[in-house]
Amino acid sequence: MPDDRGAPSVGPAGTEIVAVSGSLPAAWLREVETIFFEASGRSFEPGPARDAFRQRWLGRYLDAPGDPVLVALAGASVAGYLIGSLEDPARQPRFADLDYYRTHFATHCRRFPAHLHINLAPAYRNRGLGKALIAAFVATAAAAGVAGVHVVTGKGMRNVRFYKGCGFEPVASAPWNGREVVLLGKDLPRGSSNASQG
Repeated sequence: MPDDRGAPSVGPAGTEIVAVSGSLPAAWLREVETIFFEASGRSFEPGPARDAFRQRWLGRYLDAPGDPVLVALAGASVAGYLIGSLEDPARQPRFADLDYYRTHFATHCRRFPAHLHINLAPAYRNRGLGKALIAAFVATAAAAGVAGVHVVTGKGMRNVRFYKGCGFEPVASAPWNGREVVLLGKDLPRGSSNASQG
């Protein structure tokens, strides 16, 4: 393993969770992108629209030095991933295109500055792997002294129940692109490497 990978931790369903600093190995990146587009439920032809969608929800995290990247491996294959940031998105220019942060959620982002995106390969859903990835991210954020973590998703989406099961609670909602989005937050114990396993 290259030096930029953290020591793996054991995950559920025969997986291990690896923290990656630096660039993802090319084979892992291809698998992460495949999972990303499968989970989006959208179909794109190669081209600018596909590239822009990837950059908005995946690339901006992978391209930022220091953003947490967690990869769940099942043997040599990627079973899922979690990408995130420990910094308040309402104060970061790279998130300016997500205007709900500044116009509706800025106050809440101060309380819950860390945020994440998570996706799993279909064969690894509903097996506890998502909760294990979130627990690893929460532990990283808590150890860094971050006050809280949030996710933003569509109001009424099925994943709201999943996030609630991980200890997140709905905090605020806002209109965005013709639908309503909800910010779910989770307070963290600061400076603890044993954050709630949610």
